[in-house]
Amino acid sequence: MHPQLDVLVVEKTGKLLSKVKVSGGGRCNVTHDCSGVAELVKNYPRGGSFLKKAFHHFSTHDTIRWFEERGVQLKTENDGRMFPVTDSSQTIIDCLLQEVDRYKVSIRLHHEVKGLSYNDNGWTISFSNHEALRADYICLASGGYPKASAYEWLKETGHHIEEPVPSLFTFNMPGNPVTSLMGLTHKKVRMKIEATRFEQENPLLITHWGMSGPAVLKLSAWSARELASRNYDFTIAVNWVPEYNESSLQQQIPAIRSQLGALKLVNKNPFQLPQRLWEYILKEAGIDGDMRWANLPAKEQNKLVKLICANRFAVKGKTTYKEEFVTAGGICLQEVDPSTMMSKLVPRLHFAGEVLDVDGVTGGFNFQHAWTSAYIAAKAME
Repeated sequence: MHPQLDVLVVEKTGKLLSKVKVSGGGRCNVTHDCSGVAELVKNYPRGGSFLKKAFHHFSTHDTIRWFEERGVQLKTENDGRMFPVTDSSQTIIDCLLQEVDRYKVSIRLHHEVKGLSYNDNGWTISFSNHEALRADYICLASGGYPKASAYEWLKETGHHIEEPVPSLFTFNMPGNPVTSLMGLTHKKVRMKIEATRFEQENPLLITHWGMSGPAVLKLSAWSARELASRNYDFTIAVNWVPEYNESSLQQQIPAIRSQLGALKLVNKNPFQLPQRLWEYILKEAGIDGDMRWANLPAKEQNKLVKLICANRFAVKGKTTYKEEFVTAGGICLQEVDPSTMMSKLVPRLHFAGEVLDVDGVTGGFNFQHAWTSAYIAAKAME
């Protein structure tokens, strides 16, 4: 973007782009197909207002065009997620490294930054190996840190840090009988964290440790701070048939019983639930599956309605979603200009990606923020 600049990438570890490598199960969920900025920002539990300004500079269609101009074709899946047509994250890595070669970008691996200082001559970066170098501009793209202590070197620049907490995680339900349904997916549930305003309506996956899938991941993202404050000990209510609530289903049950009266409950599931899930619900309600709909007692009917529309589960703990760890928290957004990604407190210090207090739900949104903030920061360094 500015060929007169000498660019140096400093990496703490011995590998570049390791998070790109594991993204999307190794396929790299590059971005998400969204109709516009207003729709796009709805997918960020933290940072939506900040990104509304940033996305007008570089949005999803710009990301698609940027990669296509470099020979990488993207495809859109039914849920809106976008991947390279090769279904390989290596395609994205190769593209980025080709740009590194093209612009003669220097790379230093195994260099851990320990401090930053600014004076009239520019920035000085200090490393853990006691080396130091000078720079006219710095762009911090270090990702999110899981612990506040890891941000201490950034606090020295005068910036405030929003406390980091995990986002995008699955729910642990140790010993719960629902885990016997591991591997089962259900196309849509409504899931609510009890005693809060947080709920989601999305597909669900049952695992050997509890629950996962889009409903859980999105719910964990929006409620990240609330769940951290509860030490991940809380109760959820699952509505397996979200087109009903308890009241409307109770009103519908007489018609169902009239229509299906001669049939056994286990053989006739009127809610299009997966058969294993239906049998689980019947068992939890204490209903013999061989009972006919016409003979269902009122007490068991009430239990059945309750379990279908408000099945309660105790959650105790969380599990990181695959290797795609996402952190809520980071550099306070009030201290950063979204039009340049430059600090409002000190000159020529820019930020990109998850080091900012921005995080998105699963589906390519965190990468889109990374591309956008990096583009804006690069354009502003001149």
